Amino acid sequence: MSEPQGSKDTRKTPVLEKPQQSESGDGAGALGQSASSAAYEPLGTAGDEDGSQGRFWSARRVPAGILAFLLLVAAGAFLYDVVAVRAGRSALYWRTWLARQLAERPLDDTAVLVGAGIAAVLGLWLVVLAATPGLRDVLPMRRTHADVRAGLHRGAAAMALRDRSMEVAGVQSVRVRVKRRKVDVRAVAHFRELDDVRADLDTTLADGIKGLGLARSPALSVHVARPGRKG
Repeated sequence: MSEPQGSKDTRKTPVLEKPQQSESGDGAGALGQSASSAAYEPLGTAGDEDGSQGRFWSARRVPAGILAFLLLVAAGAFLYDVVAVRAGRSALYWRTWLARQLAERPLDDTAVLVGAGIAAVLGLWLVVLAATPGLRDVLPMRRTHADVRAGLHRGAAAMALRDRSMEVAGVQSVRVRVKRRKVDVRAVAHFRELDDVRADLDTTLADGIKGLGLARSPALSVHVARPGRKG
C-alpha cells in the first residue's frame, strides 16, 4: 500500500555508536598509553653511570704531520749525502761541520746545553701528546647504547644553558662558560631581588645541565649582579 501524501517519514537515521572496549581492549589501550609516555622519558644508560667515561682521543694530525715532515727531510738529507760520498763525491759542508762540532765541543758548552734542552722539551711535548686524549672542547655524554659514543661541544652546551637562563624572569643578560668540571654563569638582573633570581637560576640551570645528558655533571657556579651605571 502506498503511504498518504501528507505523511512524514518517521524512520530513524542510523547512528554510529562507539563500541565499548572489552577487558582485553582496555589492557591494550593502557599498554599503548604507557608505551607512549615512556617514549618521552630519558633513556637508560649503558654503563658509566658514575661518570667514569673518558674523553675522546684526538687524532693529533697536525703535530704528527709536522714531525713526519721534519723526519722525512732530515732522513732524506742524510741519505743523499751518504749516497753522494759512496759515489765518490765529497761530503756536504753542513755534515762535516756538524760532525766536527759534535766531536770538538765539550758537554758543558752553552750551545750543547741549549740544544739538549730544546730536544728534551720537544720530546716531553711529544710524550704528553701521546699520553693525553685531547679534544678538551668535547664533553662526553652518557651512553644509551654500548656501541655508540656521543659528545657535546662546550660551546653548544653553553649556548643551551644561556637560552635556559634568559627564560628566568629578571635576567637582563647572562654569560655562560662551560668547562670540563664546572659551569660558570654570570648574570645581570635589572629587576627582582638578586637572591630570588639566583635561586631561580640555580633551579633552572640544574635541570638544564641534567638535560644535557653528560657523563659527568659539572658543578654549577652562579653569580648575579646589578647592571652598572652608564656614563
